[in-house]
Amino acid sequence: MDCIFCKITSGVIPTKLIAESEHAVAFNDISPRQPVHILVVPKEHYTDVADLTEKNPSALADLMALATKVAREKTLGSFRLTFNTGAGAGQTVFHAHAHITSTAVRD
Repeated sequence: MDCIFCKITSGVIPTKLIAESEHAVAFNDISPRQPVHILVVPKEHYTDVADLTEKNPSALADLMALATKVAREKTLGSFRLTFNTGAGAGQTVFHAHAHITSTAVRD
């Protein structure tokens, strides 16, 4: 298992989770680019969001619901939810994941 997100979701690498659902987990990005920078990652390995969409649409829906819940809890309602798909789009970890980013931090 070389995938860092697989190691995080399986507990091999301990991480403080912000939230968890049946199919996904959310945790802070180790290199935040904004005051809120949270990753939402499916528990099973999918290369990118296109792969996740094709192979497990219910896990994608679960991930999106978790991301929305976390974003509403951690921001003032203004946030970006992004997926990078492929190296040319900036994807550096090839395990599907969403970035929640915002400057509007909820206290």
